[in-house]
Amino acid sequence: MLALLAASPSAYQQPPRCTRRAALVGLCGSLAARRAAHAAELDPEYPGTAVERMRSARERATSLTAAELSGDWASVVRPRLLWAAGLRDLREAQPGEGFTGHAFNDAIHVDATTMRQDASYNTNDGGVVKEIAQGNQLGPGILAASLPELGAGGSWSTCANGCRLSPPQDVAHVQYRSRIAFKLVWVPDDFSRFALVDDDGRLLAAGAPTGRLPALRERQANFELVAGSKYAVAASQLARSVIT
Repeated sequence: MLALLAASPSAYQQPPRCTRRAALVGLCGSLAARRAAHAAELDPEYPGTAVERMRSARERATSLTAAELSGDWASVVRPRLLWAAGLRDLREAQPGEGFTGHAFNDAIHVDATTMRQDASYNTNDGGVVKEIAQGNQLGPGILAASLPELGAGGSWSTCANGCRLSPPQDVAHVQYRSRIAFKLVWVPDDFSRFALVDDDGRLLAAGAPTGRLPALRERQANFELVAGSKYAVAASQLARSVIT
């Protein structure tokens, strides 16, 4: 007992308390480290993919309900598709400066592509992607139109030309060396419904929008782009069923 009483008080000191400020600093550092790790995550087959951003876009697409995707095309459905892709609804911007009025609004601009920032300035050198302009520099527009909250990198509605080949020979996979987060495919019955599918062709969501849709010839041409590929499977199956 006497030995215990004689011991130095420092021997019984409690571990130092973690102050609120220290805890917040530590938490912020941990979150920053996690975000940096996600940003640095690399897809070995398609190294231009912004992996975290792609996952976030798919999560958003999957969260869209049939009711949401069955509203008015121009005022409800297409803006929700842009949101899911991580794109701003910029209808007044100039082409090349972030204009997204064409996104999901014709036959070919239907791939929600999420690419790393360094890949966003890639060009179509040598016309490797067929039926696409030489060069095709979209970097400044991608920067202007991309929503930052989905993660590092950028988003764009890239052209689906060549996607029916295996491996796909479209803008996403060739020019940007990136997977797509999702693709819009019109259902090949009366083309009044569409499916959203991921890079492997898996169904994420579907809808039957109302109002003024893209021209029928555009919707028909859209399915022709994917016919016979993995991207056509879900829409073909929906053609034999009814969305509830």
